[in-house]
Amino acid sequence: MPELTGGHAVVEALKREKVDTVFGLIGSATMEIFDALYDAKEIKYIGVRDERTGTHMADGYARASGKTGVMLAGQNGPGATNLVTGLAQAKAAFSPVLAIAGAVSSSHLYRDAFQEVDQQALFTPITKKTWTISQTARIPEMFREAFRVSQTGRKGPVVLNIPRDVLSNIHNFEDFTAPEHYRSKAVIAGDPALIERAAQLLASAKKPLIIGGAGLKWGRAQDKGLKLAEALNCPIATSAGHGDAVSSSHPLYAGQVGPRGNAVATNLAREADVILALGTRLGFNSTFYSYENLNRNAKIIHVDIEPTAVGRYFPVEIGIVGDAGAVAEQLLSALKGMKLQQVEAEWVEVFKAQRKALLEERERLASDRSHPIKPDVIFGALRRVLPEDVIVTLDAGTLCLQATDKLNFVKSPALITPLDFGLVGFSYAAGLGAKAACPDRTVVSLMGDGGFGMTMSEIGTAVTAGLNTVCIVMNNGCWGAEKAYQRDFFDGRYIGADVPNPRYDAVAELFGAKGFRVEKAEDVEKTIIDALECGKPAIVDVQVDPAALYSFRRDSFQHRAKK
Repeated sequence: MPELTGGHAVVEALKREKVDTVFGLIGSATMEIFDALYDAKEIKYIGVRDERTGTHMADGYARASGKTGVMLAGQNGPGATNLVTGLAQAKAAFSPVLAIAGAVSSSHLYRDAFQEVDQQALFTPITKKTWTISQTARIPEMFREAFRVSQTGRKGPVVLNIPRDVLSNIHNFEDFTAPEHYRSKAVIAGDPALIERAAQLLASAKKPLIIGGAGLKWGRAQDKGLKLAEALNCPIATSAGHGDAVSSSHPLYAGQVGPRGNAVATNLAREADVILALGTRLGFNSTFYSYENLNRNAKIIHVDIEPTAVGRYFPVEIGIVGDAGAVAEQLLSALKGMKLQQVEAEWVEVFKAQRKALLEERERLASDRSHPIKPDVIFGALRRVLPEDVIVTLDAGTLCLQATDKLNFVKSPALITPLDFGLVGFSYAAGLGAKAACPDRTVVSLMGDGGFGMTMSEIGTAVTAGLNTVCIVMNNGCWGAEKAYQRDFFDGRYIGADVPNPRYDAVAELFGAKGFRVEKAEDVEKTIIDALECGKPAIVDVQVDPAALYSFRRDSFQHRAKK
């Protein structure tokens, strides 16, 4: 390699990692990187309006593509601190994001320099790992390490802080070794003895249940989970926020378990005698860490790629460390040589009947033509009109949480949520990132009006970059979840709950996008179709019933519940 500035070495490192998209916000601290990107025609640069939302885009890109999403914060100090919320979200979702942050010059460190903040200390708790590059010569090494760590085992976000002088210094680089020489491509399989025991336990079960999680989804092992369910003739549910871990069109699909899921799937978890937790932590949003949504007497086979996750929240009969897809294949192979105990016919038949009744009830609710518009009308329209290739992104808040289990997910990954972090303002930007990763797939983002108000400046990014997603703003004029708590537990003493909004369809038009407004239930479906077909970034402002609120975290207010 010829002599390069540190900034040009960064871009060369990105090329070696086959990065095709960088999200960023320009700033003086990393000008050498931006200058190098100018000539890097194989990398698409997408300029964002805020570092937080840019990190959500990198997160959505990573989850949709499986590759590491890259966000470049051009400014140290405030540019870096704006990354915090997005990185904390990515860590909660185990999403492989690389944030590159400028830092003050090495000679100015610890002198209260302009825009100085201890970025190493700032990012360490909210990333898988954070580094500050101290020498220009080490840029190739540190980038190899950052990409490796983001993708190894349980994935997660990483940060590289790069001081200004490290970027501006010139070095004769000789160490641009191909990154693949530093990577393991091995898939972690389960211990054969434990696989045999687990297969025997599953073979003897009368009421088996598989709960598939993100491990199936991120490992692109959807079909492997379904084949195992078919072999056992047992229902397969999913963990909260991962309703796309397997195809919702399969007759054994039960939907999501727990407080964020549906009653049918949750009752299966309450009654199963053997539960195979396949690539899920059985974490908070699926269980609330209690036996309220899980059979205390069930024998749990827990499979996770992260050793510390196995048996962390519930005692397990068998704990297997391994890739969810690989373990599913191992179990399927082991079961072929075994005589399966006949699964109780009633176990599957009752489940299918209850699932059918649940879906019919959802369609009944979706046919409501009363005014104002009920959220279920929107969900029903989406079930009818969205193509099988759709990627849906959700926000936090009461309206989006109601949608979590009520849509169809066929081609995984198809659902991207902020569920574990509960972040309002995530969905729209994450959808833009998913569209950048998968330009041929349909991307629909659901948001409340409050969350969209936080992030609507990214309409400009969508228009500039040609990211033609459809964002449906369920506009009820309030912070819905909090207003529900004030209604249900604080005697309707509302403060700070109502949100005056502009017409978001008009805002979209001002940015150069396409805006739609819906005030009648009978117009919802046609308007969504028009938005999908308009050929532009589209914002659909739907006037939703402000009384259609639900207190999801009732457990937090039990001390205030009326007797």
